Amino acid sequence: MTVEQAEKATQSTKTVRNYVWFSMGAGLIPVPFLDLAAISGLQLKMIHTLSKQYETPFKDESGKAIISALLGYIVPDSLSRGVMGSLFKAIPVIGPLGGTLSMSIFTGASTYAIGQIFIRHFEAGGTLLNFDPDKMREYFKEEFERGKEVVAEFGKGKPTETEPKEEPGTKDKK
Repeated sequence: MTVEQAEKATQSTKTVRNYVWFSMGAGLIPVPFLDLAAISGLQLKMIHTLSKQYETPFKDESGKAIISALLGYIVPDSLSRGVMGSLFKAIPVIGPLGGTLSMSIFTGASTYAIGQIFIRHFEAGGTLLNFDPDKMREYFKEEFERGKEVVAEFGKGKPTETEPKEEPGTKDKK
């Protein structure tokens, strides 16, 4: 990996981490479905930012379609929890607290997974035009689960990853 590639990978990882925080914050919006609109907009903006970092053309329509397809892979379990978290906010007194917590976890994990998918795709020279959500299905599910761990680390105040993950088998053996 060249120095330029390493810098790009580090910057893109920081971008994803920041958008995870932003989307978790949007999950705190107490108005049902307004939170979902804000989160969708943030995830789309993250893809746009990553596209710029990797000097790849970006189109809103393509980004929206890809996000929808990826999120569809974690239905019904996780996505329904996210939507239910949004709806739960409508219940007076206890609703906002319970809905906010589940919504923040879901949005942080899904944003993390989407970001990791796009970093991988762009690093391989891909564009929005040749992105195939079906080929990324299993990797997305894995990254979503990893995203839940990352979000939990955020909540514990632990440092989060700032360097790109190493590919399997690339560590020096000692």
